[in-house]
Amino acid sequence: MKTAELAALPTALAAPDFKVIEPHLIALDKHLILRTFVDGYSLSEADINIWVTIRSNKVANAFLKRGALPNLGRWFTYIEQSHPEIQEEIKAKDEAERARKAGLSKAGASYNMALQDVEKGVVTRFPPEPSGYLHIGHLKAAMLNDYFAHELYKGTLLLRFDDTNPSKEKQEYEDSIIEDLKLVGIKPDKTSYTSDHLEVLYQYCIRMIKEGHAYADDTDQDTMRDERMKGIASKNRSKSVEENLAIFEEMKAGSEIGLKNAIRAKMSVDNPNKAMRDPVIYRCNLLPHHRTGETWKMYPTYDFACPIVDALEGVTHALRTTEYTDRNPQYQWFLDTLKLRQVHMWDFARMNFIRTVLSKRKLTKLVDAGIVWGWDDPRMPTIRGVRRHGMTIGALRDFILKQGPSRNIVTMDWTNFWASNKKEIDPIAPRHTAVDTKDTVKATITNGPTEAHTEDKFKIPKAGDAGGKKKVGYSKHLILDQEDVKLFKQDEEITLMNWGNAIVRKIISSNPITDIELELHLEGDVKKTEKKVTWLSTGPAELIPAEVWEFDHLFTKDKLEEEDNWEDFVNKESSSKTIQLCDANVADLKEDDIIQLERKGYFRVDKPAGDGKPLVLFGIPTGKTK
Repeated sequence: MKTAELAALPTALAAPDFKVIEPHLIALDKHLILRTFVDGYSLSEADINIWVTIRSNKVANAFLKRGALPNLGRWFTYIEQSHPEIQEEIKAKDEAERARKAGLSKAGASYNMALQDVEKGVVTRFPPEPSGYLHIGHLKAAMLNDYFAHELYKGTLLLRFDDTNPSKEKQEYEDSIIEDLKLVGIKPDKTSYTSDHLEVLYQYCIRMIKEGHAYADDTDQDTMRDERMKGIASKNRSKSVEENLAIFEEMKAGSEIGLKNAIRAKMSVDNPNKAMRDPVIYRCNLLPHHRTGETWKMYPTYDFACPIVDALEGVTHALRTTEYTDRNPQYQWFLDTLKLRQVHMWDFARMNFIRTVLSKRKLTKLVDAGIVWGWDDPRMPTIRGVRRHGMTIGALRDFILKQGPSRNIVTMDWTNFWASNKKEIDPIAPRHTAVDTKDTVKATITNGPTEAHTEDKFKIPKAGDAGGKKKVGYSKHLILDQEDVKLFKQDEEITLMNWGNAIVRKIISSNPITDIELELHLEGDVKKTEKKVTWLSTGPAELIPAEVWEFDHLFTKDKLEEEDNWEDFVNKESSSKTIQLCDANVADLKEDDIIQLERKGYFRVDKPAGDGKPLVLFGIPTGKTK
């Protein structure tokens, strides 16, 4: 590797995205095959900067520990052990960063929440139900719990799957949650399952029945809901302990009697907080469980299981969204009634976006109805969806941490979300050129090159050599976009980008325009032309066809109200496709590469070109409104 490449490595390796840093780590490993230091024969500034960057990047550090890159691993360990002064520098930076984050994050959000008893240790948890793919609302909960546990207090983060509803849960969803958390750099210290505690929870429910705190109820669902709303006691509320225990065993067996009943906590009949009005804590479900099979025929509800398992697993601080605020007294009631260890609670606002739903039930329906391509559709607010739409991990993390743990509920526009991403991708996106195949205009350069040829140009002009080079074709035969050419005027001077000026000498006028003639005027001043257009030479290299997709919001209404039938507001024109021809250099692009098509925007490669199939590009929003 050249000195300039080594100097650029710290910037390249700082990205918290494995796919971005992997090729740089591999190149560095190869560079170190016969070297003790990356540059020269003693510790250099390049060694220090690269080591510090890898040490500070969770994703890079974790990958290195796997041992897949032996030369890089050897160098990293040697620098660490033989130069402890670098460790001190890192430690000082970490301490300064923690002190700063305790007040304000780098994004400006306040994290000074004065959590209780943090000096005794901090254990947080992220308890997703494996009933769908994680969306960005879930990611906020996961990241805040990770941030408080690992960044602010050097504590412990638990990942616990709340898997007590076989009707909705799948192993597929569980696997996807683990993969998505890993992708965004969240590494739980321990993973567990509510289903690990089903026997214990069963015993706690028996205890509640015996102590007169729970009862069996066969009231139908509609009547139960109506009675709870009106503050009317169930006819079954005064059943004897023996009768309740007998029915609970029928539920365990999944019998006909058991299926008609549920167990309710005896909290209150008419509490102003309706969450406290005798909530259901156990119900039957005969479907096989994806982990426990047919062992159980009944399962605890989340509201019952969560406080108990939090207490059992050592959670000190339960951080969750404000939608649970009404249920916090319920959570506390279970802890007090069962005399369990206390857990501190903190509510933070969930993220809401315009023209978006974050309900897993509604998202599932969008998938099942074929309105979207799947959970990773670029229009979906899932982690996989926004990633496939072109959101980088660094920008995603930065945006969510910027929201902080505030309780203020706001509905956000997507513009800031995507604007933060543009800052990440603009400096690293190679520039390419594309022309729409619909009504393409052929241009002849009357004084153009006698033979088609290529010239080397920078892929990223501002980056120079560090960004690499591409081959640009030149000839007297070009193609241009119809939308550009139809604005040309006879004898007007225009600029052919990355070439120079030309004068429009002939327009074969029809609707649409099919051909034009241009005369090069390379001595012309590009600053004085009104129209600067992209173009492609039809030779010498073969142009690459591409499917270019653009996406809009899934819904036509900014904010869906409770009374709205959300399906009436589905945007039936939320995706559009054009076929374009791209410069030959795109043949080298790989899946997930991000590029800029000049004058057309930023795009993520969804499928590379090859085997006779076109390149597939997905447009990346920039935060600008159209």
